[in-house]
Amino acid sequence: MAEVAKAVGVSKNTVSLALRGSPRISEETRKRITDAAAHMGYHLNPTVAHLMAQLRQNRSPGYQATLAIINAYKNRDAFSTHSTIPSYVAGCQRRAKQLGYLLDEFWLHEPDMPVSRWISIFRARNIRGIIIVGMMQHNRLPTHLAPLWDEFPAVVTGVRTREPALSFACSDQHALALEAYEKAISLGYKRPALVLDGVIDELIEGRFTAGFLMGQSRLTPVKQRTQPFHKVAAAREDRSIFSKWLEKNRPDVIFTLYHEVRRWLEELNLSVPHDIGLIQYEWRAGHSDWAGMNQCNDLVGEAAMDMLISMVHHNEHGVPDHPRATMIGSHWVDGTTVNFAAQSR
Repeated sequence: MAEVAKAVGVSKNTVSLALRGSPRISEETRKRITDAAAHMGYHLNPTVAHLMAQLRQNRSPGYQATLAIINAYKNRDAFSTHSTIPSYVAGCQRRAKQLGYLLDEFWLHEPDMPVSRWISIFRARNIRGIIIVGMMQHNRLPTHLAPLWDEFPAVVTGVRTREPALSFACSDQHALALEAYEKAISLGYKRPALVLDGVIDELIEGRFTAGFLMGQSRLTPVKQRTQPFHKVAAAREDRSIFSKWLEKNRPDVIFTLYHEVRRWLEELNLSVPHDIGLIQYEWRAGHSDWAGMNQCNDLVGEAAMDMLISMVHHNEHGVPDHPRATMIGSHWVDGTTVNFAAQSR
């Protein structure tokens, strides 16, 4: 490392930072150092690198750089008021702090904000990368902001964007739905059903429904299978849509994202869990009496932040030719909305 530093005319610390991809070193200097190191046959010692990484991890990190965290949801206050988005944000903030990065918050739908203004602000604040949080219309980002994604590395949380196709971190919804189905069957339920809004299903590309149908095909005889209910928005206006589906399908347990389904059942004089069980696909501590799957959305936020910082360190810019995906597993949480004596039926 000393020889590389001497050849380039910089300090050993600068060489070390450059070879680790630190954003504190300019792109020009980093390239000079990496080119010189390659020419001189320098190879990183993996044992030493691991030891140094452990030592750095045990120190309080200093300031590294500033990143942008963009609220892509239609509600400006979603970072504090939405039912699930704050969990993603908390994970992003925790991981950024651990690694010494500052986060500047923005709202994607800021009025009278041309892309030139976005870029000007990001450059002025020395923002090195972007993390996008929140569901967006049809998994598409505004086309007029394309130059923003071209200049800065960007990662999405929770969903996969189709235009542009960016790298993303999300819960493994397919595996979650399949595991929840298996758990319901193990509890003795015979006719599991799915209540999920069609718009949400579209945003996650049908992964909840696919996992449910996979479990159904594997574990439930044809005569006991139910049809998924995707008309949640319509049922909020006309509850008879839900009650007719319920009467036709006769489920003994329902998978859903919506706590209001419990009220719908009670309005029909059905007791939870005595008459019908409920399993939450997105279990949250605020409704801890529910049984369901904890998606660990804070860990999704952490994973997204790790992806973004890696891109910053490796000087990866623009929309990737091959977007990467990180999926976080979920786990079952017991609750009173399922009947653990169902197996005796």
